[in-house]
Amino acid sequence: MSSVSSLHAAEPGGTGFSGYQKFVVGVLAFLQFTIVLDFMLLAPLGAIVIPALKITPEQFGEVVSAYAFSAGVSGILAAGFADRFDRKKLLLFFYTGFMAGTLCCALAHSYTALLLARMVTGLFAGVVGAASMAIVTDLFPLSMRGRVMGFIQSAFAASTVLGLPLSLALSSRWGWNAPFFLIVAVCAVVGSTILGRLRPVNAHLTLHPDRSPLHHLLQTLTTRSYLVGFVTTALLTMGGFLLMPYSTLFVVHNVGISIDQLSVVYLITGSVSAIMGPVIGRASDTFGKFRVFAFGCAATIVMVLIYTRLSNVSLWTLITISALLQIGIFSRMISSSALMSALPKPADRGAYMSISSSLQQMSGGLAAMAGGMVVKQLDDGRLLHFDVLGDVLVCTTLMSFVLMYFVNRRVTGAAAKGPIVDARQPDGT
Repeated sequence: MSSVSSLHAAEPGGTGFSGYQKFVVGVLAFLQFTIVLDFMLLAPLGAIVIPALKITPEQFGEVVSAYAFSAGVSGILAAGFADRFDRKKLLLFFYTGFMAGTLCCALAHSYTALLLARMVTGLFAGVVGAASMAIVTDLFPLSMRGRVMGFIQSAFAASTVLGLPLSLALSSRWGWNAPFFLIVAVCAVVGSTILGRLRPVNAHLTLHPDRSPLHHLLQTLTTRSYLVGFVTTALLTMGGFLLMPYSTLFVVHNVGISIDQLSVVYLITGSVSAIMGPVIGRASDTFGKFRVFAFGCAATIVMVLIYTRLSNVSLWTLITISALLQIGIFSRMISSSALMSALPKPADRGAYMSISSSLQQMSGGLAAMAGGMVVKQLDDGRLLHFDVLGDVLVCTTLMSFVLMYFVNRRVTGAAAKGPIVDARQPDGT
């Protein structure tokens, strides 16, 4: 194989994955699992970390938000350079930095040390997800990306079902640092596997014109078709983060579910999401990504209107509604990720994915802050105006549906004009 892979048309190819394609999907799913688990882990450890480090809840909030802020900044800063290197080398560099940052979290024994460690971790993690999505777009034709995104997005659910309970058990037995050591160990295995078995992903380098990183960043930011994708990404992320930070309080104090039963809710809904991810991905490739997205929007709207108005229902009623809501959300996430991956040109994919990743972090943080300004907690713990957040989410969902309609028109219109030049490996992957 030559150092720079050949360029091929984006032919749909067969319906099944080759052995190498299965490896790529598997290793990227494990990589995503470590990133998501590291991101989600610190918040539920608050009850252990705060007394252990003798910090205030406000300081703990700063530690949690430092990760998201750093990840958002790094996505923008790296966008201009993201298409100038072999994607495998770029992924390994930032994944190594992410692993080093996580190790620093495990070794931190003060507020300052943990704050700096989370900033470093977020700085590298913000680009890892973008690089992995660019690799998926380079190595898989659009006709297969729904299934790929379905498997990779299942890492979110797996981190809830498997990662969080295991991490909490480790922290209870050996201290809050223990789960971070576990993540470092898994990262070492994943990183070694990528180094040894992932082939170079560098065909896009032959398409890249000779221009400065700043020019590349500005051009990607100002391309009209990309702007639609960026706004859609921001709206989809904002909708999810409006509810997520306050769902636990709502379920306990408004719905009447005990804290001990929360683990059952998360276990079952997470398991449903993990199972449905690949199913939704296959449906996206079979029936059309926009159709599955439309179904996801409809299901999300209906279930959000029901969920945010619940009061004193049984455990299994809550689990059923939560599971159906997760199916709607996953249908939107998987189909939209697959469809919008067709927007950027091969030479712009790294920059586009980096900016999208940055927007996800920033818009999620802004949505969480906005949600906190809307909801109010009474003395008995109940939340007021949680239904208002649901109504706002419905509005963002409708807006994202309209924008995705135009994304779909552009993608299908480009496909109708004939095969586009795409970056493929010599074996067709």
